[in-house]
Amino acid sequence: MTKYSYSLLVCCAILFGGCQSIEQLSIDYMLPAEVSFPASLKRVAVVNNMPPIPDNQLIVEEADEKTKDKTEVARKTTYFNGDSKTATESLAEALAHENYFDEVVICDSVLRANDMIPRESTLSKNEVEKLTESLDVDFLIALENVQIRSLRKIEYLPEWGAYVGTLDVKVYPTVKVYLPKRSGPMVTVNANDSIFWEHTSANMALAGSGLITDEDMLKEASEFAGTVPVKHILPYWTTASRYLFTGGSVNMRDAAVFVREDNWEKAIELWKQTYEKKKKGKQKMYAAYNVALGYEMQDSLYKAEEWALKAQKEAYDIDKIEEKKNQVNVDFSDVPNYFTVTRYLNALQERKEGMTRLNAQMQRFNNDF
Repeated sequence: MTKYSYSLLVCCAILFGGCQSIEQLSIDYMLPAEVSFPASLKRVAVVNNMPPIPDNQLIVEEADEKTKDKTEVARKTTYFNGDSKTATESLAEALAHENYFDEVVICDSVLRANDMIPRESTLSKNEVEKLTESLDVDFLIALENVQIRSLRKIEYLPEWGAYVGTLDVKVYPTVKVYLPKRSGPMVTVNANDSIFWEHTSANMALAGSGLITDEDMLKEASEFAGTVPVKHILPYWTTASRYLFTGGSVNMRDAAVFVREDNWEKAIELWKQTYEKKKKGKQKMYAAYNVALGYEMQDSLYKAEEWALKAQKEAYDIDKIEEKKNQVNVDFSDVPNYFTVTRYLNALQERKEGMTRLNAQMQRFNNDF
């Protein structure tokens, strides 16, 4: 299912190298997860399988360093082990919030807390069976590791006469999915993402001290890390921008009115008329592009791809791609129409290729999404 909304109106679109009225639409659509769970797996336990870390202290620290760039006055990189309890709770809460499984149970006690000697962290078949039975679930999702890299930096901004302190944190959570009666994990997900803070001050020391402390950062970053693997495990919504061409002819302007009334069928009729009427040129390309968008908004991705290919063919001729094939240093600004249409075509094809997997993953809801 696709959701959309208008965000702004742009005139004289630079990307398309001419004066053309364009409306930007923000659309939401669902993408498949990397992992597919059978519909029979309805109850899951999220378990904390991270190795015990004494006091969860920092594991490596690189000393402050000066840089050759005079605007950068301080920099420090630090590595931490994440807070396993916080990350496990966050992972369980994020999974429960998606309402994909019937029930999400949490076991945030460190399973390795009583280990006397280091060992392989992967859960054994026997351990998985005991846990699934005792927790009354169909399978397990285990948090195996959370690594955190933080970069604190203070820079001087001469144009503002101020210092800005920044803290850029990257989290690396690892989770494994375990099924009973199966040796080894079903899948391992290694994910990563970033979280950012900044503070500005006229004083260099205050620019740094005004940032979040390592203790608070560790808590927030660990909580954030727990949410990161979810979009790898479950289908998720994403937001993207699309462009609607609205000027150049009466048909194009009238079609835009139909779009605002959510009448994509009528709009597509008018765009097709324009496409058939024009022998070649930008209006023909704009019409084909709009038809593709219209079909995408109705989730007819195969038809959308068909019309996006027609728009690409027109853009190929408009930007004289054949003549530029052997030229050196040709970039997107030299082929703005072909570049933009092809980028949209690629986005459509990515959606289309994922639909079979998405439909399989949403079967438990009778594909009602």
